[in-house]
Amino acid sequence: MLQTAADGLAALGAPDERVAAALAALRAWLEDDDKAAARPQLESLVRRGCFEELIDAFGRSLPFGTSGRRGPVGFGPNRFSPWTLARTVQGHAELLKADLADAGAGEGGGDGDGDLHVVIGFDVRVFRDRRRVFDPDLPNPLLGLTSAALAAQAAGIYVANGVRVSMPPPQPERALSTPELSLAVRRLGAQGGLAITASHNPPDDNGGKVYNAFGAQDTPPRDEILARRVEGVGTIRRVPFDEACAAGRVTLLDAKVHERYRAVVRRLAGDPEHRDAIIVFTPLHGTGGATVGKLLEEEGFALHGVPEQWQPDGDFPTLGDLSPNPELPACFAAAEALGAQCHADLLLATDADADRLGLEVPETRPRAGAGAGAGASAGATGAGPDARPWRFVTGNEQIFLVLRALLERRMATGRLDEGAFVLTTRVTSSLVGTIARSYGCRVIDHLPTGCRSMAEVLASLEAQGRWRELVASPADFVLGAEESHGVMVTSALREKDAGGAALILAELAARSKAEGRNLGDVLDSIYARFGYVAHHTVGLTMAGEAGRRRVAEVMASLRAEPPAALAGSDLRRMEDLADPDGPLGPIRSASDARARDVLTLRLQDGARLSLRPSGTEPKIKLYVEMPGATPRADLTPDALARTREECDARASVLASSLRALLAERGGPA
Repeated sequence: MLQTAADGLAALGAPDERVAAALAALRAWLEDDDKAAARPQLESLVRRGCFEELIDAFGRSLPFGTSGRRGPVGFGPNRFSPWTLARTVQGHAELLKADLADAGAGEGGGDGDGDLHVVIGFDVRVFRDRRRVFDPDLPNPLLGLTSAALAAQAAGIYVANGVRVSMPPPQPERALSTPELSLAVRRLGAQGGLAITASHNPPDDNGGKVYNAFGAQDTPPRDEILARRVEGVGTIRRVPFDEACAAGRVTLLDAKVHERYRAVVRRLAGDPEHRDAIIVFTPLHGTGGATVGKLLEEEGFALHGVPEQWQPDGDFPTLGDLSPNPELPACFAAAEALGAQCHADLLLATDADADRLGLEVPETRPRAGAGAGAGASAGATGAGPDARPWRFVTGNEQIFLVLRALLERRMATGRLDEGAFVLTTRVTSSLVGTIARSYGCRVIDHLPTGCRSMAEVLASLEAQGRWRELVASPADFVLGAEESHGVMVTSALREKDAGGAALILAELAARSKAEGRNLGDVLDSIYARFGYVAHHTVGLTMAGEAGRRRVAEVMASLRAEPPAALAGSDLRRMEDLADPDGPLGPIRSASDARARDVLTLRLQDGARLSLRPSGTEPKIKLYVEMPGATPRADLTPDALARTREECDARASVLASSLRALLAERGGPA
């Protein structure tokens, strides 16, 4: 069996060290009695010649990326499974105990000492092998595996290592969203947390996000310390979940954990007189019903839930082959149909763990007198003149709307002082900074991808009153956001939060409706005032097993030899986020190097093109931004339409040219 595997892996043409690593890991799995349940499927993969799957699953370890450790469920160190999770939890528990010992608080947290505490949350996922990787006629311990069951396993490992646990009952219908987990860690005074979720990934993926005492994911070099601790795990200590509960070491959270979250987010309400907006919301079968849905309902909006997508269901039955990802316009199909019936003013959707928010608005203005109010009937039907195609609002555009609403509110209440600041990432639209600076805000817009970088800024301000050049307090925080539909609107949470963004957008929609406008009109007014900016986000996947190596080679090639021009525009300069003399300083760890592997090309025509490797697949993500001229006065509708058309067309050309350049340097896509 192993010789067959060795011959098949070698025939892939992968580097010898990668083949050797995969073969060694496969041998270890086949010989490990703890993994005996996996043997029939592993032997089947070898017999069926699934060597691409085997080298990917066994050739490396699942990395800690910008949003935890996640990927396809399966067997092997580069797949998410009960075995992968067990090592992560054991490593995390050992690190917490080492921290306790270093702090001089004891002998490292022995069994039953009660000094260490983590909070566990989970989404609704269940593994069904939709990719058809495994033999359906053989036993498979992964089939039917839920996030809730993984959470129970994690609790048993923490408890066996002397760490107390707070978590909901391990049932999919009792899932706890990621923003709720972030708040619970802080509110309960825990030393850490764990979210079992793959967020917006495909249905058969899963993962784990490890949180610190600030309710945030660790940043470099701390995440690298955790990764090394996990890699060095030997014995995994565990007790059954029922035994851990019987020993009083697991506290089961009730519905109050949801209520506390909603109470915190409801403090963001700033326009209680305007609730006359009809909202269609879908949690896409995830956890968002208890957060966004209940929040908007409590605030008095006319909420219409998409009934077939409302209940938590890890099969995501209405999505077909789609991921539960509100960044995908196709996920709004059911919401659009309901929105046409009830003449909705906005459509909202959340991902599986309710940290990302998607938004669509009607293309035409609201009907006069259509204010259905909080008591609007979910049975309202009939397609009126506003039942027209829907406008998908991108992640960047969502930030524009939320940011301006927050800034206008602060101005109106006299709370916009010189200390106010906004946080964004390097690949988020530069228009965010333009808007914020026009209100006198300070802007940090060169952070690596991931809200954990923004949370690190807030933690530093909380502890020291400064972060690098920024001197402020968390009370000065206005907004943290990234283009991938992730928004932070309160320093009480240290993660993306769909609930806060949804509340602000709902209020803005209601106020705009009273003025005879919709959110599309508001967005166009922002472009008219500050100038239109086109954004294209695309990816270039490198073919074959050697794809990961090609990605690294392409990035190295660009650093060594940047293009002199692109699509007829000369290169003005190239910025490297990994530059030790840049705004983020020296590289702090290998994980920091991965997070900062971002290049930005600035062209003479004003275009900005950013590139970064994906943390989970052999792919380079491309972010193309093409701004129009900065207007001296508000653009007329005709002028805005012309600028939009020109910028969008130019951005498309630049995206195609950049893809061609990268394919030329890295091989066929």
